[in-house]
Formats: sequence, structure tokens, C-alpha cells
Amino acid sequence: MKKTVQMLIVLASAAALTAISGCSAIGSAPTLPSETIPDTISASSEAAKAASEETTGSNGGSRLNDILARGYIEVAMEPYFAPNEFIDPSRQGEEQYVGADVELARYIADKLGVECRIVPLEFSAVLTGVTEGKYDLAISALAYTPARAEAMEMSKGYRFDEDNANNFGLMIRSGDLDTIKSADDLTDKIVVCQSGSLQELFATEQIPACRELKRVSATTDGFLMVQEGKADAVVTEKKTAELFIAANAESSMVIVPDFSFVVDESTSGTRIGIPKGETALLNKINEIIDEVTASGIYDEWYEKYTEYAKTLGL
Repeated sequence: MKKTVQMLIVLASAAALTAISGCSAIGSAPTLPSETIPDTISASSEAAKAASEETTGSNGGSRLNDILARGYIEVAMEPYFAPNEFIDPSRQGEEQYVGADVELARYIADKLGVECRIVPLEFSAVLTGVTEGKYDLAISALAYTPARAEAMEMSKGYRFDEDNANNFGLMIRSGDLDTIKSADDLTDKIVVCQSGSLQELFATEQIPACRELKRVSATTDGFLMVQEGKADAVVTEKKTAELFIAANAESSMVIVPDFSFVVDESTSGTRIGIPKGETALLNKINEIIDEVTASGIYDEWYEKYTEYAKTLGL
């Protein structure tokens, strides 16, 4: 099963994703489904009616009222970031999308009394989709950045790492441990990061210099580029890197020890993206996030799907 999943990852990556340095494209656009894929949760007309009544008189409530009226909510996500959102290849249709963020999307839909429809996209399309109002929510391990906050509403944080200050670092080939010990050692190296991500912000603001910065659509593609010698280091969330290393011991990849990017307090917590100006929807989402964080259920989902991902070799 592990080899099968690894091959799926390679094929998905080779289909692949855009790697850019400056204005030079060295990859092709990803082929992810662009149509809405229904992921149905049983709807409750009474719950929808109650939620609708709560929004009466709220500012910016049109999208929330539209969701309740149409009976479903569209959630955009990039399904290649375990344990938040990923694909179980043994399942079919909407059931193949699993992860802590998928559970959160379904939980929100259930609370609103509507169906949940997952829209799988490459990451930059997730961001532009919610910015342009094509989708109701972006739930895809989003971190806060000032640029995102200008382009969309951002919810309260719903997951905070206990060691958030040391959560992001570099993954390299083990043979390069003697020469790459921090961001200062990347002057003559090729670095890769996910386009539009918090990791890209770290790469552009906290790496003093590098020979070339390449951007890809999915973090897993960055891992594979380093593994295959097409890049020297990938900027990554350490938890995701640990899962990759555990599932691919033969890859000889390691996280640079004793180095972490500096995390500003404003970037703390995973967020949900909402179209700009939709304050009633934002307020409702924040209420649900308060429930999720107070109960600790998201952390339970996160741990559950961390183990789940390991069983799939992710």
C-alpha cells in the first residue's frame, strides 16, 4: 500500500504543478478537479431556519442567507496536505477526501443544517477562488498573512501548536547536513516553497539570499524536488515534513536541526478564508470555531488523521 500511495503522489506531482523562479515557468498547470464535488451531510431545515433567523438584520449577511436558502456550502481546499486535508485512494467520490479540515468543513455544514460540498483545487486557486467570491469558504490549512487579510475575511484561529514558534523550518537531503545548518547557508542553493503559502513569506523575508527560489503548487512537490536533486531545500511545516519522512524512509530526507523560521504572533493559528465583506458568515464561522476550540475536538481530529495518514504512507 505504501508503494502504491507513493506512486500516486509521484504521478500527481508529475502531472504537475507549477515551479516558478522569477517569471520563468518550469512546470505545467496542475490538473485538479475544478467542478464542485458534492460531499453530502444530512441537512436539517429547522437548523437552517434557526441560523437564518439569527442573521436577520446582520451586516453583510447575503452569502450566509444564500447558503441557507440553497441548502449547501461550497468549501475550497487543496487535498495534498496531510493531516489537514488529503486523499484516501482506497475510497471513491467525495469519500476520498479526508483529514482534520475536512471534518471541520462537515462540522460547519452540519451546524448550519446544509450539505457540504468539497471543491478540490490547487492552492493558489483556493486563495483566488475565495477572494473572487467563487466559493463560500477556503478551509485548507490557511495561516494569517496581511495580504490575505486584505483580500478576504479571515476567521479566528482554530489550531495553535504548543510549539508554534518552532513549527516551520527547512527539509534537505541528509547528505547536505554539513553544509546547510540554517537559512544563512542557502546563498548558492536552490530553495523551493509552496506558492501563496506562509512558507513563501518565510522564504522571501527570512532567507537572506539563495541562488534560485522556486514555487510549486503543493508542498509534496517541493519534497520530491529536493529528494530528486532538483532543489536543495524546501521551506515546510515540520509536522508535514515528519509525516513524509516517516512514510519515505528511503528518501534520505531530514529536517534541519536547531533551526526554525521566526513566527510572528499575527500568523498564529490556522484560519478559514471567507469572501470579503461577508461579516454575517464570518461571525457565524467564528461562533462555530469557538465551539470547536473549546471542546478540543479539532485537536482530536488532527491527531486522528495524523495516524490515518501514516497508515496510507503519506
